Amino acid sequence: MRSTILSSWQRCRLLGLSPDQAELPFRQDFESDGRLVRAAEPVLDRLAYRFAGSRMNVALADADGVVLQRRFGQVSMARSLAAIQSVPGFVFAEQFGGTNGIGLALAERRLCHVYGAEHFAERSQASACVAIPVRDPLSGRIEGVLCFGFPRTDADPALDAVICRAAAAIERRLLEQSSARERSLLWAYLESGRRSRTGAAAGNGRLMGVDELSRSGLDHSDQMVLAEKATDLISSAQWAAVELVLSRGRRITLLSRPVTSSSGVEGIVIEAVLHNGPQQLVAAGHVDEALGLPAHAMAHTAAHTTTATAPPSGHLPGTGSGPGPSVTTARTPGGTAGDPAPGLLLVGEPGVGQYAVAARRRLELLSEASARIGTTLDVSRTAEELAEMAVPRLADVVTIDLSEAVLRGDEPDDPAADLYRTVVHGIRDDYPFYPVGERLDLRPTTPQLRCLAGGQAVLEPDLRVSAGWRSQDPEHSSRLLAHNVHSLITAPLLARGVVLGIASFYRSKDPTPFGDDDRSLAQELTTRAAVCIDNARRYTREHAMVLALQRSLLPRGLPELSAVEVAHRYLPAESGVGGDWFDVIPLSGARVALVVGDVVGHGLHAAATMGRLRTAVHNFSELDLAPDELLTHLDNLVGRLDREEDGAGPAVGPGIIGATCVYAIYDPTTQRCTVARAGHPPPAVVLPDGTVMFPELPAGPPLGLGGLPFETAELHLPEGSQLVLYSDGTIEDRHRDVDAALDQLRRALAHPDRPPEATCDAVLATVVPGHLVDDVTLLVARTRALHPRRIATWELPADPARVCEMRAAATRKLGDWGLEEVAFAAELLLSELVTNAIRYGAEPIRVRLIHDRTLICEVSDASSTVPHLRHAASTDEGGRGLFLVAQLAQSWGTRYTAGGKVIWAECALEEPGHAPDILASWPEEIPGIE
Repeated sequence: MRSTILSSWQRCRLLGLSPDQAELPFRQDFESDGRLVRAAEPVLDRLAYRFAGSRMNVALADADGVVLQRRFGQVSMARSLAAIQSVPGFVFAEQFGGTNGIGLALAERRLCHVYGAEHFAERSQASACVAIPVRDPLSGRIEGVLCFGFPRTDADPALDAVICRAAAAIERRLLEQSSARERSLLWAYLESGRRSRTGAAAGNGRLMGVDELSRSGLDHSDQMVLAEKATDLISSAQWAAVELVLSRGRRITLLSRPVTSSSGVEGIVIEAVLHNGPQQLVAAGHVDEALGLPAHAMAHTAAHTTTATAPPSGHLPGTGSGPGPSVTTARTPGGTAGDPAPGLLLVGEPGVGQYAVAARRRLELLSEASARIGTTLDVSRTAEELAEMAVPRLADVVTIDLSEAVLRGDEPDDPAADLYRTVVHGIRDDYPFYPVGERLDLRPTTPQLRCLAGGQAVLEPDLRVSAGWRSQDPEHSSRLLAHNVHSLITAPLLARGVVLGIASFYRSKDPTPFGDDDRSLAQELTTRAAVCIDNARRYTREHAMVLALQRSLLPRGLPELSAVEVAHRYLPAESGVGGDWFDVIPLSGARVALVVGDVVGHGLHAAATMGRLRTAVHNFSELDLAPDELLTHLDNLVGRLDREEDGAGPAVGPGIIGATCVYAIYDPTTQRCTVARAGHPPPAVVLPDGTVMFPELPAGPPLGLGGLPFETAELHLPEGSQLVLYSDGTIEDRHRDVDAALDQLRRALAHPDRPPEATCDAVLATVVPGHLVDDVTLLVARTRALHPRRIATWELPADPARVCEMRAAATRKLGDWGLEEVAFAAELLLSELVTNAIRYGAEPIRVRLIHDRTLICEVSDASSTVPHLRHAASTDEGGRGLFLVAQLAQSWGTRYTAGGKVIWAECALEEPGHAPDILASWPEEIPGIE
């Protein structure tokens, strides 16, 4: 469905309209003989003649959608159609009639089509229509709507041109109500008799009116150029000839000359000469011929008049220059019309034209400023956009001074105390203004501080006599005056009651000093820009706060591990910090967990949620869960948090919506990596020979959906391989296909000899998009393997008598490793753990010692029973074993396996000669031990 129709239907639904509605409002008090009807009646009559015999229904409605006049191609249609389609007075505005030609043209304010079922009301869905607004050429206000209704099968693209010409003809007739002063000027021009002489002097060109210009192929932009230049020539109030080069290389000469009416009104007329134009052109002002009617058609009309007009600057409303008036010239029945002055383009009074030009340019500047200032959320860039808008259309040089607090994103306490030069922009670069970055210490008498004190723009028309401005720095002021800087307007950048800084506008090249109108314009311009700067300031503050929060929630540093060599990068998005996080978590048995996650969304909420999820991952990792189990717990947590925030109401903020995560556990003793992911991009694997793979891993649902399982995959990573985890912001770019990005990533990673830090730099330089719309997180881990000689393993039967043999074997192995200083503690640990496994566990029972950065003692069995640490009473016979383990070990815990559990304990290794006195570190009294 076309966007205009879809928008109209949505509005109709919001208004509570129903497609099966039966009635439209009817007004009996409509103006049946008003200004619009008088202007349109001859045009409607000619349209009725043109469409004679067809099933065309021509309607004229006013600005409220009330039908004022109707004409039919077949007279019988007035009797056969329903009243709402044949009787004037019914209201077809969109709020009453739904989507229809008249209502849509009023809502969209332009030419509109509605075909068949695009009508909102069911009763109208058998027909089609085209409608166009009719405007007052002087004010630009919509006076009414001209609408053609016809069966869907009779649609013809040529109707667009016909209805546009008809609307233009009505608008030209409306021009007859322009001022008597302008009509007198036009009459004086018509009677001057100089048009032919001007045409002869033009050489190979011919004089033509703006109607002919539009029909000769000049587009809207060309007509705007002509209208603006014609208005400028009127304001100049002198004889002139200006040649313009339009699109497609066409040339037009505009001729301006003074004219005085019989009543003494002085004005300027503008004529147009089109060079190398088409030889066959329709004469301007012929309403019937403009509608495509043959010349003899006038014999069938009662009115034998036609209109010659000076069109209103290309029918551009609000330009400020009065368009030429209309003149009615007689013609005989079936004969030739009187000369309608086809060479006339515009007529007006110089004084009015000068004010009109200035007013139009001020409005254009403000309108353009609304679109061009504030395109970014950067404070300095927004200030630069203000300066770029003002130069050279208002000033020759603009300087902008902002408070230091504003540049940081804070609200200034005293804007006059810490002003810094932020922008210097002029038509030349050699003006000796204070440079960007310099701190300003302004005196109270300067115009800048006066504007801050009063909150209004201050005008200094002549800086040579401005004592307050010169007193700030006489030497500096003299240098500026030497560069012809002569006039100043300074205005405060004031937004929401907060003064952000000062904008100063200077003139040097333009000899005209600033006036009150310029001061009002500068005030309005800075007020609009100040709101944009304040928005950028607030964003800067929020962005800095969110970024600081997220950086505080991300790892400050990564642990030193024997299993992997790790490097990472994190880059926040340009438009707002996201919820990316990464982590490297040491696990029992010399293993390591690698995590990269991404919370959906940006801003403070995403950063806070990221912190909660990262903490949860740490907590779940402490339980030594498998990757798929950990993601299941995390999925439940995200769903619960989302439900809690949804239940808290909209004031709390948006729900989490979801998150993605990839979680990998690498074991250096087996060189195996277990990976699971939840809607996250798969990791990349770089093998030692340079092969880069993106393993096919089960995708898993994003976190927060709930109820769907996660799966794991095992990868064999030979020593020296690289495992690369990344967020989607690393590869996703609106200007690049994802597959192309993965190919770039593959090429960047295909260097196995590079250390992880260099790999990160290469990916950022070649793969990451130039403009970050999302956070970029990269984690590169080069794997290491524990040598088999640093691992000792024994398998024991469930026989308590074998515990002493186990201790002896472990002591010998520790002696081989040179770890005699921890042999005593290791013996005690192994005795307790093995004894517990024999008494409470099940076979097979295995013991493993790992010589890593710490000494790791592991005892596994086939039972899933978990031991618990407790304080035994003095009369208890047991319950002290795990207490001894907790005292002897640096850390200890339990992890589950597919065949049972593993109880592990780590002993810290000291430098040789610094063996700890383990018993000395025990408390003086151990409950239950005498």
